[in-house]
Order: sequence, then structure tokens, then C-alpha cells
Amino acid sequence: MTQTLSTQPPHTPPGRRPTADPGHPPARRGLVGLAVRIVLLAVVDALAVYGLLALAAQHKWGMFGALLLGTVAVNVIYAGKRHVPAKYLAPGVALLLVYQVYVVFYTGFAAFTNYGDGHNSDKPDAVAAILAHSETRVPDSPVRPATVVARGDRVGLLVTLPDRGVRLGWAGHPLEPVADPVYDSVGRAVAAPGWHQLSYAQIASRQKEISELRVPASEDPNSGSLRTADGISAAAYRSTLDYDRDADTITDRATGKVYRPTSDGVFAAADGTRLSPGWKVFVGLDNFEKILTDRDIRGPFLGVLVWTFVFAGISVAVPFAIGLVLAAVLDGKRLRGHRIYRSLIMLPYAFPAFLAALVWQGLLNTDYGYVNVSLLDGAHIPWLTDPWLARLSVLAVNVWISFPYMFLICTGALQAIPAEVTEAARIDGAGRGRILRHIKLPLLLTAVTPMLIATFAFNFNNFNVIYMLTGGGPKDPDAPIEVGSTDLLISLVYKLAFGGSNRQYGMACAVSILIFVVVAAISVVGLRRSRAFEES
Repeated sequence: MTQTLSTQPPHTPPGRRPTADPGHPPARRGLVGLAVRIVLLAVVDALAVYGLLALAAQHKWGMFGALLLGTVAVNVIYAGKRHVPAKYLAPGVALLLVYQVYVVFYTGFAAFTNYGDGHNSDKPDAVAAILAHSETRVPDSPVRPATVVARGDRVGLLVTLPDRGVRLGWAGHPLEPVADPVYDSVGRAVAAPGWHQLSYAQIASRQKEISELRVPASEDPNSGSLRTADGISAAAYRSTLDYDRDADTITDRATGKVYRPTSDGVFAAADGTRLSPGWKVFVGLDNFEKILTDRDIRGPFLGVLVWTFVFAGISVAVPFAIGLVLAAVLDGKRLRGHRIYRSLIMLPYAFPAFLAALVWQGLLNTDYGYVNVSLLDGAHIPWLTDPWLARLSVLAVNVWISFPYMFLICTGALQAIPAEVTEAARIDGAGRGRILRHIKLPLLLTAVTPMLIATFAFNFNNFNVIYMLTGGGPKDPDAPIEVGSTDLLISLVYKLAFGGSNRQYGMACAVSILIFVVVAAISVVGLRRSRAFEES
């Protein structure tokens, strides 16, 4: 009697789930997924440990705590099979905290400080920099054999003492004894554990960095430092200033002049002389007060503010008017070839805005631009260097870039209006003009008003067109800050923070807050008006 093999799964008692076959593909996929998850968590934890050690070495305890908390949260969320919604939300929340929340809070904090060039760090760093900048060679100081060594990107000095003792130090790190140094044939130390000697070619390629290298002799900032001029020897240097830690004063040994700390983060003498650099301190509303009340800054700031409103308003109104007219003309199928016309109108919108601005910059060049050379028969018109023509050029280019978008929005809004509405108006005897003015336009404005507010906010901060076309110029030579005729508030913020030699991060953050307040107020008022318009 032939025995048949059953292909049915064995009977499973009620209430018990069938046991998964270890060789079944889903089980293998589960093991692969678990392995991948373990590897990824291990990589994340390794990077987190590296970051934690680096932050601890720099005493950045706030960032240390945030990174530690984030690492623990990642492991709790992704180590097990629970918290499924959190697995999807965690990356977005992390990016939101890092790139939005942290940036907003730090901008708000910096706006109330004197953060900027000359006030970049804390007070101990400022004291060390002041003493270092006033250092001179100690007369008759012995010249010690020294070797320029490196570890990664860090450069240090390996100094050999007469008793064959060896000391190693680098910028910001005082000399300390070295265990198991490597000597050359004449008894000079040339390497240390983790540090290797730089060749002459490497020294030559990093000459500026090595010539500015200052190795503190000890933790005391008044003890001076060692420096090298030739890469093979080091001499002692000492500051002409003395810092009294207890009295918190700096004294010039030659003149006896005493410098004391002030509330704005600098050391100043009784006659008003100041030492540089200073340090970052909380200044309250000083940045805002300076922007609004300082005569030298208030004038350029108000000029930029008015121009920003004009630029944003015209950049919304004119493209909207052009887009609306074109959308009304091409609405429907009465015009032959209307699809081709729509495609041609959308061409400017197909180019990236920054690229279009660069193209127009070349076209409007005074000497070689196509507009002057070809269209105007060699006329010498300073489109981008005259203040008023530059403003006109910026507006014209931005209108050229923006009107296809408005055409697209208006076309969609017009086509969304029910045909029954316009048909009823036509039966009542209304012409195309009255239908557009009294029926279509109100309905269209109701739909596009939030978009117009968003476009105004975008053009209020339209950095690309300004920076690519004119760079904010032409520059105002009478302004105490770097500002030009076409600068918007956002480009002014960029120049305050990153342009020129006197970068003022705190004031730039203060202007950023003012921009937010203005845009938020306009948006709130506009949305309330649009809501009232809808209700009416």
C-alpha cells in the first residue's frame, strides 16, 4: 500500500500559533534585518561616542547633554520592535530640532550679544590672545633645539633641553614632558608617540602656520611662550602686558597703564584706549537700539527697509497683473494655438532663478551686454551700476522670473470656477468684462490671496536675485556699514554677518528677528483680511 505524503501543515492546537520554520525565507529576512539594524546602531553609537569625547574635551556640556540624550533616544526607539510610529517620526523630529529649532533659538540668543569680529570667544581666550599679540623676544633667552612635529592637522614643537629632557606642546596646550621620545644621531628629539617630524618641504608648505605657532610655557598666561623662526630652534617670548587674575586687570609694564574689563566685553584704560580682541557678552537690547536710534546706521537701515517693501510689493503686484491678464486672454479655447502660447509663457519659470539672474547679469553688462551692444546699438547705459537703474533692472528681472508662476496660478484658479456661475451671468446679460470684474476676479482673489501673501514673504527675503544680479550694489560710500542701493534686509543680514572685515553676527541676528516680526505681522493681517473677504 503506497503511503502518500501530506502537504498540509500539521494540526495546530487551538490558541497556539504555528511555529515558524527557521529555514523559511521570511525568517531569513528577519535575521538580515536584525543584523542590518545592529550594524547601523553600532555605527551611530560609534559616531556619538566620538562626538561626546570631542565635546567633553572642549567642555561643551550643553551640546554634550543634547547629544547623549539623542543617542539614548535613538537606541531606545530602534533597538526593539516597539515604538513603531516613533521610528518614522524620529528622523524628521531630529532634523527639525537641529536645523530649525536650534537655529531659531541660537539666532534669538545671539541677537542679544555683541557676537562678532573682535568678540568671538570667552574672556580667558581674549586674555590669552591679548597677551600673545603683545609678545616680544625675551632678551638673552637661550635658543633650544626644536623639531616641528605633527599629529593629523595639528602642529606642535618638540623641544630638547640640555639634560636631554624633552617637552612637547602646541597652540593652546602648554609644554609637557614626553615619554619615550625618538632622538637623532646628535641627540635631538625628532619624534614622540603619536607625533611625527615634518620634512623641510612640509615645513615650507605650512610656513605661515608654523611661524605663527605659539606654544605656552605653562598654564599661567604671563609665563610667555616658545616660538620658532627657522623650524629647527625655539626661543622664549613674553608679553609686554601683565594680567592680574585676582584684580582682573591688564597692566602695560612699560607705561604702567592699567586696562580694566568693561560691560561691553573689552579691556579699556581710563583714557579710553582699548585692547583687542574682546569677548562675547550679553548686551540686552543694544543691537536693536543701535539699529533704530544710531544716526549712522538708522539711515541706511531705513532706506533698505523701504526698498525691501517696494521690491516685495512690486514683485507681487506686477507679475500678478501680467499673469492674470494672460490667463484671462488664454482662458478657454477660443484663441487658436493657446496651448503653444501657454508653453512659451512658462519657459522663464523652467529656468532656476539664480541661473536666470546670472544670465541677465551678462545681458545687462554696461560694456559687453547684449542689451546695450545689440538692442541699443552700443549705448553705454549703466544698468547695474547706477542706483536707480540697478533697482529698475532688479525689478524687471524678478518680474520676468515671477510672472509665469502667477500665470499658472491664475489659470488654475479661473478654470476652477464653475461654468454654471459664468453661464448664469451670461444669461442675465453680463458681458465678458463684467463677468471677469464682478464674478471671476472676486472668486479668484479669494483663492489666491494666501498664495499672494506667501509670495510677498518670499520676495521680502529674495536673496538669490539680488545677490546674483547686483550683489546688493552699487555700494553706498557714505554708509558706515557695507550696504548697497539694491540690498534687501536679507542681503543686509548676509553682509553684516559674512561680508567685509567687520562681521557683526549679533546685529545680523537682530535684523533677522526684525524681518521675522515684519513678515509675521504682514502675514497675520493679510490672512485676516482674506478670511474676512471669504466671509463677505
